[in-house]
Amino acid sequence: MAEEYTECLLENKFHEDCPGCKVDQMKRLRRGFPLWELFTVWIIVLCTALPISSLFPFLYFMIDDFNIAKKEEDIGFYAGFVGCSFMLGRAFTSVIWGLVADRYGRKPVILIGTASVVIFNTLFGLSLNFWMAIITRFCLGSFNGLLGPIKAYAMETFRDEYQGLALSAVSTAWGIGLIIGPAIGGFLAQPATQYPSLFSQDSIFGKFPFFLPCFAISVFAFLVTIISLRIPETLHNHKYDDDDDSFDALKDLSHDPESNKVAERNEKISLLNNWPLISSIIVYCIFSLHDMAYTEIFSLWANSPRKYGGLGYSTADVGSVLAISGFGLLIFQLSLYSYAERLLGPIIVTRISGTLAMVILSCYPLIAKLSGLALTLAVNSASVAKNVLSTSAITGLFILQNNAVRQDQRGAANGIAMTAMSLFKALGPAAAGIIFSWSEKRQDAAFFPGTQMVFFILNVVLALGVLLTFKPFLAETQQQ
Repeated sequence: MAEEYTECLLENKFHEDCPGCKVDQMKRLRRGFPLWELFTVWIIVLCTALPISSLFPFLYFMIDDFNIAKKEEDIGFYAGFVGCSFMLGRAFTSVIWGLVADRYGRKPVILIGTASVVIFNTLFGLSLNFWMAIITRFCLGSFNGLLGPIKAYAMETFRDEYQGLALSAVSTAWGIGLIIGPAIGGFLAQPATQYPSLFSQDSIFGKFPFFLPCFAISVFAFLVTIISLRIPETLHNHKYDDDDDSFDALKDLSHDPESNKVAERNEKISLLNNWPLISSIIVYCIFSLHDMAYTEIFSLWANSPRKYGGLGYSTADVGSVLAISGFGLLIFQLSLYSYAERLLGPIIVTRISGTLAMVILSCYPLIAKLSGLALTLAVNSASVAKNVLSTSAITGLFILQNNAVRQDQRGAANGIAMTAMSLFKALGPAAAGIIFSWSEKRQDAAFFPGTQMVFFILNVVLALGVLLTFKPFLAETQQQ
């Protein structure tokens, strides 16, 4: 009876001129694996993630070239401000972009975000001084507000049985972008020095040694922008009736005869009073703070001289490590994550991932004492494991957030998550740079000398995130 009623409503509520209705109808009629949709979501998220951390392998050398740091130990201090400017810009505009996505559609926000990478990432590579670098990164973050809308788009364009895969694709592309981005930065920065037979010191790549990685990412973003012109709009442009808040609610009704539970879930409640959403966002912010701080610290630690507890790596060495990590992450997320999430649930996956990551981080100061092949194997193994665990934790929190709200609230909900996350991610590089610079000046301290203090503080932040995954703090909305 409930199934017949649902089908009747779905047919009667179809609006021919509504793009969201067309996407819902397409999902009902589609058979087979949604390969094209998975591909488009993946490359869009990859496009927005690549420039976020691509600067970290060469940021140490870029700050040095700007001649703003008076001592070598102060480079990390200034690097932190350039690193945080992107997320600071995103924090100011994420809610606005979420509201725009709920009002005018997901597609316009996605197109603006990918186009902003083309423009501002190119300008960042041509930075002449410290302040130009900060301003271009801030503008890049301000206009690049598509991560929230693309998560809503992924939930709305995939059938129910593939929604877990859709959000896994978002977090996988995001995580790989944060890893491959630095790999691109490491391999392509200072090309006239690394590849003198291909690039002249008198060419634009010799005069602007950090332009090539930015230009490569901008070219990719341009291609993604063209492809994004073909994606469908998923937002409904008509008002729902009181007894039919969303097509998703009607589908839930066919699966659960207890219609009062469905009605309760779909009431229009304030997002700020939605504790399952707010609690998952808070935990997400803690993990995001840790991840962004770790991303900057890893590159600074790897680039810094061994006398300060670093690895003395070049930008190309760091790029190699991060490229291997990205490949390992891709294999894990596409083959094992979905199985782990179905078996354990998103909360348990997040909790276990955070706990294991703390164990790995504790080993980093010991890794710096190795050399030769042992160092190479240890660094690569630790980096792969750490990034796999971090992305798994974030994926679980993505699922919790999107399960906690209705379709017409996802843009705003993800905007709130993006704003909060961006504030914490803006704090991450700034604090990481300051702490790293401070740690290099305390090599003879009795309590956690040198970089041991940096990794200890990272573990404290991660421990707080794991602690907040337990009840009664983190609440989960059960799907009907």
